[in-house]
Amino acid sequence: MATHTKQNQKPSLKFLIYGRTGWIGGLLGKICEEQRIPFEYGTGRLEDRSQLLADIRNVKPTNVLNAAGLTGRPNVDWCEFNKLETIRSNVIGTLNLADVCGEHGLHMMNYTSGCIYDYDDAHPLGSGNGFKESDNHNYAGSFFSKTKSMVEELLKKYDNVCNLRMRLPISSDLSNPRNIAIKIARFDKVVNIPNSMSILDELIPISVEMAKRNLKGIWNFTNPGVVSHNEILEMYKNYIDPDFKWVNFSLEEQAKVLVAPRCNNELDTSKLKKEFPHLLSIKESLIKYVFEPNKKTSFGGCPT
Repeated sequence: MATHTKQNQKPSLKFLIYGRTGWIGGLLGKICEEQRIPFEYGTGRLEDRSQLLADIRNVKPTNVLNAAGLTGRPNVDWCEFNKLETIRSNVIGTLNLADVCGEHGLHMMNYTSGCIYDYDDAHPLGSGNGFKESDNHNYAGSFFSKTKSMVEELLKKYDNVCNLRMRLPISSDLSNPRNIAIKIARFDKVVNIPNSMSILDELIPISVEMAKRNLKGIWNFTNPGVVSHNEILEMYKNYIDPDFKWVNFSLEEQAKVLVAPRCNNELDTSKLKKEFPHLLSIKESLIKYVFEPNKKTSFGGCPT
């Protein structure tokens, strides 16, 4: 019998993903493969409108996921010395993609940064009073953060965009040098301030579900609660390396070795938690998704 498609049948998903060589872009591809979601990586440069239009014509996506952008290597200080490249990617490129998607009626998922706030009198350290999606940005101490804040304000005008504010990403892949858990373990000294963070093993699959639901607007995209560098390194010592030691230093001491200052904040995740009630707190998620899967048993006997 010949098969046919119903005229009013909703088209099946097909994702167009930007950021193939990046950490999040690679994870998105793996999740799509696992869930059998058809996808292709974009080949166009975000700043080049004609290339983006060609990608859309060739791929014919239902959703566009933007995990491209410059954070700087080895860290965001790179952006201080490469401001035009940072603007082209983080501002012009992102806006260009949002605009092209809007013109074609396409939902766009934008993976961005929550490093646009710093603890203040209304949101003091340790208060549990996190910054909400609607709060005005109060941090632009680094050029990277400045571009993220700037583009978010402009993206509010596009009703086809879902903006995910991530912070200090961590994953179960302890071989990835961008993983905050490994990054701080390799630092000579660390500051000990609680922060919101994003566990990618839990949150990136949630972002795919958000794309399926065509959710839009701004979302704080971290796990609920905060965790300090010392607490992460304590877990690292307990689960990975019992002989691990570290040294703390102050924000003032840290400032002497950085080009641009860093922000510290807690983001309010009540909006995300309401949509996804199963979302784990940051400390629960760290144990379940990062440290338990990597637990070393050679020093402590049998795994549980």
